[in-house]
Amino acid sequence: MKLKKNIDLRSDTVTKPSLEMKDFMLDAALGDDVFQDDPTVKELENKTARMFGHEAGLFCSSGTMTNQIALMVYLRPGDEVICSSEAHIYNYEGGGIARNSGASARLINRNSGIIYLDEIIDNINPDDIHYPVTNLVALENTINRGGGICYPISEIEKISKFCKSKNIPLHLDGARLFNALVKTGVKSNYIGPLFDSISICFSKGLGAPVGSVLVGSNEFIQKARRVRKVIGGGMRQVGMLAAAGIYALENNIERLAVDHRHAILLAEGLRSCSWIDNVMKVETNIVIGHMKEGFQNSNFVKKLQKLGVSIVSFGKGRIRMVTHLDVSKKDIDKVISLLKF
Repeated sequence: MKLKKNIDLRSDTVTKPSLEMKDFMLDAALGDDVFQDDPTVKELENKTARMFGHEAGLFCSSGTMTNQIALMVYLRPGDEVICSSEAHIYNYEGGGIARNSGASARLINRNSGIIYLDEIIDNINPDDIHYPVTNLVALENTINRGGGICYPISEIEKISKFCKSKNIPLHLDGARLFNALVKTGVKSNYIGPLFDSISICFSKGLGAPVGSVLVGSNEFIQKARRVRKVIGGGMRQVGMLAAAGIYALENNIERLAVDHRHAILLAEGLRSCSWIDNVMKVETNIVIGHMKEGFQNSNFVKKLQKLGVSIVSFGKGRIRMVTHLDVSKKDIDKVISLLKF
């Protein structure tokens, strides 16, 4: 039986701004951000930077843009970035490493998407003209293709210390970083300085309609601002969008724990299904199920869609469901009941 309300579990990017967020947005003071005259944008940039122990921030339209700007600041054509083979910057940013930076990626293969210090050390190129120059290490936290898994802070500490000793910048794709912080209890002003730059997204679990902030040193952000202009990312009176980010920071962080509880319930329901082989470990708000041989995920996605539940195929034999602030406990219970077919 099709549900009256469609339950959208495709991503935490599908959330709609709440009425309170909309009201907050409408009250925002505006200015021209290219001239750095928008007071609300400046407030969001400064607030985010301070939260993560950095000097400055840069407001952009998306996490892909903040990630790619960071890579373009660090990398020269012919350089190489070390990252996971599961990384968002490699899989889901339109080939931007090669297209925008003219650089290559040295991939470390792990299904979880977590890479470890010894692997990084093993993949740094020697000082030899035959090899690309290793000029960046990039991590992701939480890891989308790893099922929302969080980086152990102890491993980040080790990687950060090593990168600093070798003068290799360390960037973090923190699209769902607040999910990781809520799950692990690590403070933002502790994890922030471990990285040279962080891309922080507001349009996923925090429920804003758009926007990410790139944080780093004053010098780094000045270079990033120039790159943003070059790629057409300069914006004018965008204080209303920045206001959504401010509201999200002040109201929607701690409630991420609710999404994590809902994901655990969803995973338990999925594991009890006869057509599921296994479900990846759930730590935050992403649930990835591996289907048994003979079951096609595309057919399953279509069947659920007809019943009023939207999810996505996530590679061969895999499905993904993501909990968020527009999905209630009642919705989760309904989805679990529909999975039993």
